[in-house]
Amino acid sequence: MKSSLTTLVITLSAFIIFPPARAQNTYGPVNKSDSAKIYKGGEFYPVSTYSYNGNASTPKNVILMIGDGMGLAHIFAGMTANGGDLYLKNFKNIGFATTHAANRFVTGSAASGTALASGHKTNYGFIGVDTTGKTMENIREMAQDIGKATGVVSTSSVTHATPASFVAHQPSRNMEEEIAVDFVNSGIDVFIGGGLKFFSQRKDGRNLLDNLRSRGYQIATTLEEVSEIEDGKIAGLVAPNGTERKSIRGEVLEVATETALDILEEDPDGFFLMIEGSQIDWAAHGNDTPWIIEEMLDFDKVIGKVLEFAADNQETLVIVTADHETGGFTIENGDYKTGMVTGDFTTGSHTGIMVPVFAFGPGAGDFTGFIDNTDIPGNIMKYLEAQPSKNHAKNRNHRSRKK
Repeated sequence: MKSSLTTLVITLSAFIIFPPARAQNTYGPVNKSDSAKIYKGGEFYPVSTYSYNGNASTPKNVILMIGDGMGLAHIFAGMTANGGDLYLKNFKNIGFATTHAANRFVTGSAASGTALASGHKTNYGFIGVDTTGKTMENIREMAQDIGKATGVVSTSSVTHATPASFVAHQPSRNMEEEIAVDFVNSGIDVFIGGGLKFFSQRKDGRNLLDNLRSRGYQIATTLEEVSEIEDGKIAGLVAPNGTERKSIRGEVLEVATETALDILEEDPDGFFLMIEGSQIDWAAHGNDTPWIIEEMLDFDKVIGKVLEFAADNQETLVIVTADHETGGFTIENGDYKTGMVTGDFTTGSHTGIMVPVFAFGPGAGDFTGFIDNTDIPGNIMKYLEAQPSKNHAKNRNHRSRKK
């Protein structure tokens, strides 16, 4: 009876905090202008081809890339806008994942992020806990427990739902100051994104940056500072909350990813890294086709950087997926020659349709066909469980970053 009552209280609290009308109430209003439907085209970028030789039996490193809100239409809009080509076309192992939450058919980033991190469904709005509020171990923590280096990179605040799902354990995604404390206590090696205010301008008056420094973290609050750090632990907090959209923020995701890879690859036991292209979702909430394409192409270029690393390394499993689809986005017209795309939307919120899954490297064949989002971390856990725990000292001597 006590357990049932606890579950009811937690579920009702989440319902109050997260009303059903929208996935979040922090995004801007839906853009109804005609200009928001049409991307007129822009410069194309060349796409390289990468391959995996198939020799590794299990991955030493795992990189999970999440395009928040990214559905097939978002991907194809980006592909059309780049003249018909994306780095995503390098992936030959492709599947589709269902995304529902434990208590809702149409999920949100907290429940879906938790599913992708832990391998278990939870309620809408919950971070790293099950439907009763009990803490669940996630794949980043499991990797850390067996001696691997770990990191998260995001263009949102690091305390936002998706990155938080790989670090924190809280009954509400809105508890960003509590989530920041979880980051301090997590032991994670690298985290880069926005969210500075949740560490340094808190309601409780604490300055968590001091706590991070005492635990050996280097604090970077600008992209230039992030790029200059080459080894050791890093807390890169480059914006007060989420970063600006791509046209304003510049190469945040690319620089953050290169820095994370440069640091994490020094661990002789390997690493786990989650990279989120957060604002594909934000653009789709705003029903803004040009913004979607801007964010989609930014995410794809970073996919290219990751594939370059994985193809050179040959021991790295790369998985690209989404937590859910946003906007009910569709493509009404396009032109490969100019990159023009005309899009439209059915909602300013999330939808319940399946999302694509792409895999490259050792173990990639386990992510094909029709699966559930919980199968993704389930398979990753299988690889981690097959690797013995290592307790020797870490060698983090710097090797030159590849430009």
